[in-house]
Amino acid sequence: MFKEYKNLEIDKITNEIRCFWEQNKIFEKSIIYRNNKKLYVFYEGPPSANGSPGIHHILSRTIKDIFCRYNTLKGKKVTRKAGWDTHGLPVELVVETKLGITKNDIGKKISIYTFNKKCKEAVMRYSNEWKKLSKHLGYWIYLDKPYYTFKTKYIETIWWLLKNIYKKKFLYKGYKIQPYSPAAGTGLSSHELNIPGAYKKRSDLTIIVQFKSKKKTLPKKLKKINGDIYLLSWTTTPWTLPSNTALTVGRNIDYVVISTYNPYSFSKINIILAKKLIKKVLSKNFLPVRNEKELKEIKQNKIPYLVLNVFKGETLIGSCYEQLIDWFLPYKNKEKAFKIISGNIVNPKIGTGIVHISPTFGEEDFFLSKKHGIPPMLILDKNKIPRPLVDMEGKFLKE
Repeated sequence: MFKEYKNLEIDKITNEIRCFWEQNKIFEKSIIYRNNKKLYVFYEGPPSANGSPGIHHILSRTIKDIFCRYNTLKGKKVTRKAGWDTHGLPVELVVETKLGITKNDIGKKISIYTFNKKCKEAVMRYSNEWKKLSKHLGYWIYLDKPYYTFKTKYIETIWWLLKNIYKKKFLYKGYKIQPYSPAAGTGLSSHELNIPGAYKKRSDLTIIVQFKSKKKTLPKKLKKINGDIYLLSWTTTPWTLPSNTALTVGRNIDYVVISTYNPYSFSKINIILAKKLIKKVLSKNFLPVRNEKELKEIKQNKIPYLVLNVFKGETLIGSCYEQLIDWFLPYKNKEKAFKIISGNIVNPKIGTGIVHISPTFGEEDFFLSKKHGIPPMLILDKNKIPRPLVDMEGKFLKE
């Protein structure tokens, strides 16, 4: 029989059910009375106890509980193991700030042992709040004997797993694009980038860059055009240009070759860009003309331009261009660099319709270049270790 309630008093009902579960040890009985039943083990993806639980944790704990309760209803013996995630940059930064030290002071002004001890103290700061939340939610899990990721047994278990994965040849050496913190001396996870204060709004200049094509690699109809041909690429990250190793076009986007004049040197030039973006790129000081004769005339203080050819982006794929800044070359597969590839990252409504690719500076760039066999701009340091074309402070390496 179910108890009848005259009014919907959610808090009252919740408290009564929770008290009933606790007084009658319902959670414990759901396990000990099923010793001979099929086992379902749940190891909780551990939360971090160095911060207060938020509303999103209520959602995640509810979802976790659903799976365990469902399997309990199916008659299984469901054991649940709680845990605490105690590794992580946020904990270290809190302790460093509290002690008034930096990463470089560890091992000098303070011993590694003492620093680790302080971190262990700080990481469990909000554990009681977590326990209170779990109890209030009616979240069934063993909190008395949780696992801690800072315990030697846990760490050695991880190493043991990695060793066995390595023995089975499931590990490989590769590279990944990851945000880097010069202050912390480590890479950052997406979770750590969401820490308050991690982002700051700022304005940056965007530029349009001329990449000189290697004309002999272009399609036949473009080779016939007199003079050099440049590919225009628009970028919001000009600091990545020294690490450029590819240009991306849209396979089905319409592109044009235009004959015009450089607005700074006034020398004649042939440029390639997306057809739909002509008016955006050649807007203020340019004027379209119909033939070569008009191209030689300056009217209304405007720079004339003439569309010579229209073609699909796929005709450019595989063509090559000259390296923009020839400081260094990729230490491996350099002959495969500086090619035009295709990708769906090209937006025909923004920029020039040609995207410059720096594999060492962006996740999309990295995976796209890897797909097309384009090498990243990795160079060997004095110890013969591959490094991106920046040092650990975000400055360009000296030549």
